[in-house]
Amino acid sequence: MSLFDNISQLRTLITIVECGSISAAAQRLNSTQPTLSRHLSALESKAGTTLIQRDTHRMHLTHAGHQVLADARAIIGLVEESENRLRDEQTQLKGHIRVFATIDFGQSVVSRMVASFIEAHPNVSIDLSYSNRPVHMIEEGQDVGVVAGRITDDSIVAKNVGCIQRSIVASPNFLRGKKIEGLKDMESLPWVTLKQSQFDSTANMKLYNKKLPAENISVSSVLTTEGVTSIRETVRMGLGIAILPTWLVKEDLLSKRLVPVLPDWRPEDIPAHVVYPSQRMLPNRLRRFINYSAEYMATCLQTDL
Repeated sequence: MSLFDNISQLRTLITIVECGSISAAAQRLNSTQPTLSRHLSALESKAGTTLIQRDTHRMHLTHAGHQVLADARAIIGLVEESENRLRDEQTQLKGHIRVFATIDFGQSVVSRMVASFIEAHPNVSIDLSYSNRPVHMIEEGQDVGVVAGRITDDSIVAKNVGCIQRSIVASPNFLRGKKIEGLKDMESLPWVTLKQSQFDSTANMKLYNKKLPAENISVSSVLTTEGVTSIRETVRMGLGIAILPTWLVKEDLLSKRLVPVLPDWRPEDIPAHVVYPSQRMLPNRLRRFINYSAEYMATCLQTDL
């Protein structure tokens, strides 16, 4: 066995020297004199020589004892420094987190959430990436994602953080002169839609009403795009009708720049998730970020007007 493989024995040597006696060291370490005597004897046995000369009146270090004491203090110092770093990590988060998000959700809601987290934990840095194809982002080394849409990848953990309400909207100019009294009236209108099936294709829509059975309608697109922000811009211009997240158009609806179309009918809500690798142990900074994200998203997705 190595001379330095038992931390308790090294602490015993240091404390005996600092206290001047085994009995005083036992009191400081909240141990017993026989226990510390055994520790010292075991250390000397591994060293193959006496480390402390002891008699009835006093004790002093041998030459070998001085050498071992210096090395023991260096080792204990490294151990205590490592323990302090770990404690600091628990109380004050440090380190780097690689985050990804779906594009529009990430550039607005998630970016604000990330900024808020960094303000609360200034020793954490974050790299924020965007993708509307999030399935492989964890495989490519990302730590955590905040994504809108359904998750079908069983290799990751997906923590539901709420649902994204959506509304059917159009600009007042687009609707001027058009008579929309029922769902079938919308089928002949030009639509602006998303490409990705993750967010639900609107080619064939199922719409819900609190007072009536759900109904399906079929629509045709004049423009398809990967981002809901680009849909909002074209709908503002009067290009067509669209389904958009209520959080994205909340200010437009309040200002009447956009107006709801048949507001009693809504598409199904889209779930939002925080996703991360399915590993057993997560760094504290990542675990705290996941919990923070869940709380933040649950609040910001409350979009009732």
